[in-house]
Amino acid sequence: MPADYHTHTPLCKHATGTPEEYVAAAIAAGLSEYGISDHAPCRPEPFDDWRMLESELPEYFDWIARAKQAAGNQIIIRSGMECDWLKGYESFIEELAGKSDWDYLIGSVHYLGDWDFDNPIWLGKWAEIDVEDAWKTYWKTYAEMAESGLFDILGHPDLIKKFSYAPAGDLDRFYDPVIEAIAANGSVIELNTAGLHKPCAEAYPAPRFLELAASAGIGLVISSDAHAPNEVARDFAKARELAKAAGYRETQLFNKRKRTGEPCL
Repeated sequence: MPADYHTHTPLCKHATGTPEEYVAAAIAAGLSEYGISDHAPCRPEPFDDWRMLESELPEYFDWIARAKQAAGNQIIIRSGMECDWLKGYESFIEELAGKSDWDYLIGSVHYLGDWDFDNPIWLGKWAEIDVEDAWKTYWKTYAEMAESGLFDILGHPDLIKKFSYAPAGDLDRFYDPVIEAIAANGSVIELNTAGLHKPCAEAYPAPRFLELAASAGIGLVISSDAHAPNEVARDFAKARELAKAAGYRETQLFNKRKRTGEPCL
């Protein structure tokens, strides 16, 4: 089985479970590695109500240490963070990168301006905005994130579709420039199974985006985005099928921000 690198902890205020429970779930799923990557702090604080505070970083490191102790020699534990890409925050992300000997950093776009567009509490805003414009802004922002070179893994590429709002027509007009930016900068994308359980009922990214990424030689990890132990490795069988259908033959492993291929598909 591939590694599952995108998982959360209760420090983000919308996840549950103990390190021991997550590790047990990862072992039971037969994962090659289990990675911890909770939502990183943002400034100024409190930035929002779904991430850890800077003052909680020591608690986060303790959580990771407990996971490693629980794992023993049964499974490899990797450490990371999911950092929000926000223009002008580059120096803060670099500061976070220096706070630990991370195995990887995930970059994600959750915000368009001050709107965390995937937050259900703002669902009504989708009926008030131009969806085409929102998609243009999202994918431009995603390309800028890839071009920053700050991240090892780029999270849930088409999260913008979460609530099933999408423009009409061929979506390659959004995908192509982003694929080019990712390929040029060497980041890996994730096939995130959480989307299968959202209104869009489709993994992130869509099969077409995945095909383009595979054709461009962009590396892949498969992620659950688990917010509870029973979500670790959720729908990985389906994800492996999607990856193979798109043309992938391996996923990636990370160790101290260096990657190697894992032929597990």
